[in-house]
Amino acid sequence: MALDVSSLAEAEKIVSELSDKVGLFKVGLELFTSVGPKIVSLIEARGGKVFIDLKFNDIPNTVARASRVITRLGVTMLDLHASGGSEMMKAAVEAVGEEAAREGVPVPAVLAVTVLTSLSPVDLRDQLGVHSSLENHVVRLARLAQQNGITGVVASPKEVRSIREACGPSFLIVTPGIRSTASDPGDQRRITTPNEAISSGADYIVVGRPIIAAENRLEACERILEEIEASNR
Repeated sequence: MALDVSSLAEAEKIVSELSDKVGLFKVGLELFTSVGPKIVSLIEARGGKVFIDLKFNDIPNTVARASRVITRLGVTMLDLHASGGSEMMKAAVEAVGEEAAREGVPVPAVLAVTVLTSLSPVDLRDQLGVHSSLENHVVRLARLAQQNGITGVVASPKEVRSIREACGPSFLIVTPGIRSTASDPGDQRRITTPNEAISSGADYIVVGRPIIAAENRLEACERILEEIEASNR
């Protein structure tokens, strides 16, 4: 569940409403910038698990130090951009392992973001100068991440099958860009339904606006869960 809100009060209300239904709460840039680490404490106090989604992308030393700070919070997942390269990813993985051992907390999964779901193949080619296909570029980044000790990737559900084939069954795949059949896609380009994402091989799906914007969040969450269950039948 993506907590795409800006206040602690709003986030607390959503966590209270949905903590029995949600496996992980994702805290992104907006909420973490607004309220800081206290949101992690709030979620954990209610028995929830946390995915810190800040998409680190900087020089290796800076990302390693930031990853240590996040690890101390006891989160379940954190992420960085695969485009930051091998040395950055290696430094983060090493720092996370060391800090978890020092603090006596579980080692969080370190995920690498491949290509943002808001980008299209045309954007990748014309704006970023990547001339291989989007799918090939995503798979290349996923393999690079795996080679450097990364637990898994954040990728569009459209590329899940290719990543699974390239990286094997134990590599974690987290898919944003999830919309139920009746949802507005918003600014997401490469989207699919919960059923399709899980059937393709995703381990986790990330859902935000389709639940947050719903009149009845609990019912919207339960509909998403029903679609997930349908994929397992």
